[in-house]
Amino acid sequence: MKFVLVDRICELEVGKRIVTQKSVTLAEEYLADHFPRFPVLPGVMMLEAMVQSAAWLVRATLDFAPAFVLLKEARNVTYKSFVVPGQTLTIEAVCKNLAPDESVFQTSGSRDGEPVLKGQLVLRHLNLADVDPQRAGLDEKMRTRMRSLYALLWSEQSAVGAAGSI
Repeated sequence: MKFVLVDRICELEVGKRIVTQKSVTLAEEYLADHFPRFPVLPGVMMLEAMVQSAAWLVRATLDFAPAFVLLKEARNVTYKSFVVPGQTLTIEAVCKNLAPDESVFQTSGSRDGEPVLKGQLVLRHLNLADVDPQRAGLDEKMRTRMRSLYALLWSEQSAVGAAGSI
């Protein structure tokens, strides 16, 4: 993934639900073109934040077995508002079905408690080695990268501490 659109995993119920946050700043390169006089988080990036959030739940639930978790289908995605620099997009993804090769999520995003977007996502889980056994090393490299990033995004102790200090 070129853009990491999850800054923090706030809540995690393995196999059931995840809540993440994406804080928008002017430092993000895609805002320079979208729109120069009214920078907003592009809708496609909000959708990608929902995909990445749901993918973290898949990885945590399946113990990082699939090297790749990709968007297969987005259904009934609706947008209600903008997210601008200085604001935080909070994403909730609720798992409706989770199999080894595919999952379905009901997702929503909000800003300061106000709805911004929602939709249903179907994700595909795969390993390159399933198609070409010589690519198993790439799968393992991706798993290692995702485990490292996950450790930065989610810490039960920091989540408990943050919740306790609010």
